[in-house]
Parts: sequence; C-alpha cells; structure tokens
Amino acid sequence: MTALANPQGFFASLRQTKVLGPSLEQSEVDGLNAILVACGGAGWGPRFTAYALATADRETGGTMKPIKEWGTNGYFWRRYDIDGANPALARRLGNTVPGDGVRYAGRGYVQITGRANYERAGEKLGYPLVGNPDLALRSDIAAAIMTRGMEEGWFTGKKLADYITANRCDFRNARRIINGLDHADEIAGEAELYLQALKAGQWA
Repeated sequence: MTALANPQGFFASLRQTKVLGPSLEQSEVDGLNAILVACGGAGWGPRFTAYALATADRETGGTMKPIKEWGTNGYFWRRYDIDGANPALARRLGNTVPGDGVRYAGRGYVQITGRANYERAGEKLGYPLVGNPDLALRSDIAAAIMTRGMEEGWFTGKKLADYITANRCDFRNARRIINGLDHADEIAGEAELYLQALKAGQWA
C-alpha cells in the first residue's frame, strides 16, 4: 500500500508531464510503486518522497529499476579490492578480504558499495546482504536502503532534513545527500514534477 489516495491522478500527472516519457512501462510503474511503498512506510511527506523519486529516476537512468554498478569484474577489483590499485579506498569500504571489491560493487536505486555498507544496511534493515549482496537489487530492499539512507545520511553524511523542512525546500542542494551537485539542477526540476504528481495523487 502507498499513501496515494488517488493513484490514477499520480500516474496521469506523470504521463502528462512526461517525467519518464510519454508512456509508462509496467517495469517503471512497478519501480515507482516500490519506492512509494517505502516512502509511505517511512511516514514521509510529499517533498521527501518527490526527491527520492527524482533521485531514483536519475540514478537508474530513468528505468526505475535497481541496477548494478556498471563495469567489469576487473574494474571492480582494481577500484575496490584490497589487492587492487587503491587499497586505502578498499579499507575505507571495509573490503579487507581479497575478492570483496567484486563481491560488494554498487547495487540498488542509490548504490551501496563496499562490505561495510552492505553490512550496515543489512543490520539496520534485517536482510543478509553481506551473504547475498544481490538482495540489494530487489526493488523493495533497494527502496528501503534508499529511503533509510537518505533520511539518516548513510551515503555522504548529509540527510534529507538538512535541506527539506517544514520551512525550507532546497531540492538543488539536497543532491549533496548522494553526490555533491552532480546533475543537481536537473534532479531538482524532476523533483518538482514528481511533487506535482504526488499532489495530484493526493499523497497523505
């Protein structure tokens, strides 16, 4: 269940504003619903929810499907493994066992990377992510990781409440929750369109 009183209005608004294109594929609808369920379960208002939707839109290339970080196993080994090219980064990510760089590459709507991040998310959410990191590709789990992480500041130390409050809505700088100001203006614009759709859907 989501917090939409009028889901038809929500999806009609998305189609009208063409946020995900002039039509919505079933996989996009399924992804949107997974995120809406997670946001509703977290008790989020429309602005937090709109920003989560816009973030997932950007991070998944508009597919609204959890994705695995692009790259080969060789790339993941070089970048993230304790025996790779950057052992200091590997240690920061908790990748202390050879092979961790490949095993704990990024996954999700907002990708978690590194054994330590999989371990934290798994412990907080109650899923065995260290033993089965591909669980982070399951839409409900990926959505839970994204919402909890954005609310608590898992990704960069910044959290939604730093930018969005009852008296302030800074969609542009909220990008710092995930990745500096990368594509910040585009995501802010999409968040406004998702907010419009949530209002049309009478988000509780």
